[in-house]
Parts: sequence; C-alpha cells; structure tokens
Amino acid sequence: LPWPAQTSLRHLLTGADTLQRFPVAGLPFSLVNNYGPTECAVVATSGVVAGGTGHGLPSIGFPIDHVTVRILDEQLRDVAAGETGEIYIGGAGVARGYRNRPALTVKRFIADPSGAEGGRLYGTGDLGYFLPGGEIMFAGRIDDQVKIRGHRIELNEINVVLNEHLSVQASVVIAREDVPGDKRLVAYVVPAAGVARDEAGVRELVRRRLPDYMEPSAFVWMDALPLTPNGKVDRAALPAPNADARREGGFVEPATPLEEGIAKIIAETLGVPRVSMADDFFALGGHSLLGAQVVARVREVFGVELQLLDVFDAPTAAELSQKVEEAITSRLDAMTDEEINAALSASR
Repeated sequence: LPWPAQTSLRHLLTGADTLQRFPVAGLPFSLVNNYGPTECAVVATSGVVAGGTGHGLPSIGFPIDHVTVRILDEQLRDVAAGETGEIYIGGAGVARGYRNRPALTVKRFIADPSGAEGGRLYGTGDLGYFLPGGEIMFAGRIDDQVKIRGHRIELNEINVVLNEHLSVQASVVIAREDVPGDKRLVAYVVPAAGVARDEAGVRELVRRRLPDYMEPSAFVWMDALPLTPNGKVDRAALPAPNADARREGGFVEPATPLEEGIAKIIAETLGVPRVSMADDFFALGGHSLLGAQVVARVREVFGVELQLLDVFDAPTAAELSQKVEEAITSRLDAMTDEEINAALSASR
C-alpha cells in the first residue's frame, strides 16, 4: 500500500516468513528483507528491497558480516549460480548445536566440506540459489518437495510463478490426496485488491513457465489464507476443492448421446460424479496419464483413434465431443457402402 510521505518511519525490517511481494514504488523508508534461522543467531542474510521493481519473490539479500552462505547439492558440492540446492550457513553466528540432542546436532551441524580448519556449517533445510550478482533467492523447504506421478516438485517454485500474475495477491500450493492413491496439486489463491480474478490467465502463465506436471489441478480462490496463531499459513485448514464451486457459468448438460458418452468417460476417468460440457479436463484434476486413459476409452467406446494432443487441444467435454464427431465422420467418409452395411449389421 502507498505510505504518506510525512511518516517518521525510516527503516522497516521484515523476517520470520517469506516476503511474497515487492513494495510499491516511492516508499518514504527503506524495506529490508532479513533471512536466517534461529540456529544462526536469527539473521544470516539481509538486503534492501527496491519498490516497484517486479513481481514474484524479492531476494533475501547477501550474507551479513562474518557470515558465509554456501548452497550445496546432496553430495555437499557447491552448485553453480542459478542452480537450486540446500542453503548452508557458516561463520560467527552458527550455534554449537541443540541442547541435549546430540543426534540432531550431528545431522544438522557439519564440518565445512571445503576443508576450512575449524569450519562448521548449519544445514538449514531451506532451498535457494544465487543470482548472477551474488544475491540469494529463497526457493522453499526441502520437506515441501513432493512427488507427483514420478516427478519431484518443489511447491514454492509454483508459488513464485503464481505470485507473478497481476491478479494474485498471495498463494500457497499443496499436494492433496483426497482420493487414496491419487495425489494432486491444489493452488489456494487470494486475488489482488481491485483486480478481476483471472484464472485462465494464471493457468496460461503456469503452462508457459512450468512443465505440465507442475500445473495445479484445481484453483481455490479465497478472501484470505488461514493462518496459525504465529501468523504462518495453516495448511491443515485449507479446504478441499469442490468442482461445482469452481465451475463458472453453471452446469451445461450434454445435448446429444455422443456428448453424454464423452462426459461419462471423463467423469469416470477423473472419479467425479458428473462433468459439465464446459468443464476443463485439467481444471478438474486431469493430467497426461489420465488423458491417455480417456483416449483409450474413446477408442473402446466409439471406435475412433484420438491422440493425447487432442485432449490438450480440446480440454472440455464439448470440444472433445466435437473432435470425436469429426473423427467418426472422417472414418465414415473413408468407408465403402459394403463396410458401412457390415458395421451396421454387426451393431444390431
């Protein structure tokens, strides 16, 4: 929000949780983003965040004096600039360990793998990467990584992209398993004040920036994200997505037997009770593997061959019905009268 120029505030420090947005331009004070776990005397990196400079997450700045930051891979090797790894902190602020917890101390406080004499590093469990100028970007928690259909996903990477869209004020993405064995990504989004909700635009941004397996299967728009007493997002209080609640424009019934058959195939594949002809297959939780199942069921029921790309190009039941109708018409046009009569006889 804009601030009055006559404010007496000169410096505003923020920390303890992820700074989600850049401030507006022209603030009459400096905004300083601090980062650091308690095990490293609270502040380990710090940086002034310029107002009006962009969307997404601001950086967490540079290491403060007498602190070193290393970003290492699973083999404790330094990663290249721009590559994500675990943030390790060394220097004067690193604690001795955890009181009366020697096993945890050994796990989290390690000897500096560079071989520096007496050097110790604390493994934060946070993910990050270096920008070309040496600033550090926070990229989420290691324990926020999830595995969806064989792909390892860092949920915060999705949040970063969502928050770049002008219609998004804040967001959080979680993996839900409301149906046993079917884990799906769900995005909870708070719309920006004074901006119309633009789910189609948000989805387009995600599809342009991220692989398809990282696109949330459902978006739940909320007035505010639920918070715990200490002010962090209460993930346990996030509601399950509801297909009818997400549907815009009301339910559209099938108009022909073919449309009814396609809607039934999609509903059974997704495990939902019904599908509107206007519903987007991917918005209801579809993905490429389920799309392949739809293609197989269409072949079995209607005897025509679709490609998986057809499901992406025609994601609604109405559009896919049109694709199937075109395939049936094309097949009939290529058949002789004898073949058509034989097919009709076989179907009786």
